[in-house]
Amino acid sequence: MLEKHPRNWLTWYDTTERKWHSLRAAKLTSNLVIVAFVGGIIISLLSYYGLLNYPVRRFYAVELAFSVLLISEITSLIFTLSHSVADSVGKQFEVVSLILLRESFKELGHLPLELAWDTAILLELLPILTDALGAVAVFLIIGLFYRIQQHTRITSSVEEQQDFVRLKKLVASVLLVAFLATGLYSLADFVYYGQYHSLLGRFYTILIFTDILILIISLRYSTLYLHLFRYSSFALATVIIRLSLTAPKYYNVLLSVSAGLFVLLVAYGYNRLNRPATGLLKS
Repeated sequence: MLEKHPRNWLTWYDTTERKWHSLRAAKLTSNLVIVAFVGGIIISLLSYYGLLNYPVRRFYAVELAFSVLLISEITSLIFTLSHSVADSVGKQFEVVSLILLRESFKELGHLPLELAWDTAILLELLPILTDALGAVAVFLIIGLFYRIQQHTRITSSVEEQQDFVRLKKLVASVLLVAFLATGLYSLADFVYYGQYHSLLGRFYTILIFTDILILIISLRYSTLYLHLFRYSSFALATVIIRLSLTAPKYYNVLLSVSAGLFVLLVAYGYNRLNRPATGLLKS
């Protein structure tokens, strides 16, 4: 077992999480979204009047605001991991739904303000509609996922449960540092070389290995097939989400919704087949 006395990293993690969920942090996030939105509008106007050397999409301000929101949601996802793996999976799909909405705005930015309603325009509207409807579908699926979720502990004692939580906090701490490092690396690539690499794609790739690591750690406390299958399924869902981020139009929605239905089915089956533990501690 780990030491009962919290180490420096654990104290740092708990302090950081507490500050992140504070009202001050929420206001700061809101202010950053507003700054991004206003900044995006200014950039769009400069591009419109030819004061920039590169074109900017009409809804660039919305895309920029959504990007800041996504970074905020990913940070919340990382902190959720230490409390409940199941809830962190739900957070992943919340991020996916926001990504699909952002993609809809991106596609809208390519269309002229005055549409000529012909067959060609209708075909161009299809990706916008599929992304939007896909976002709604994921939203509904995750709502059901949260509603049927039952947090049963996989450990046999309170001490083991605390030990498991400490290990998850250690993994979440490493994931948080990796996310910040990946963000700085992507920003440096863009500033110095003009190359844009998807931060979300890199993060979800790291998250796949994180989910597998959580699965391996859980084997310390339970080798029951139901628990093993549940954690393995969550890791597979993350892989499918990662594929959806780079998939072509329509397939991205198909993969996202399929992954959502997959975890919903797993959660339903797990709840029906698993006999709930006495103390409903989060696992």
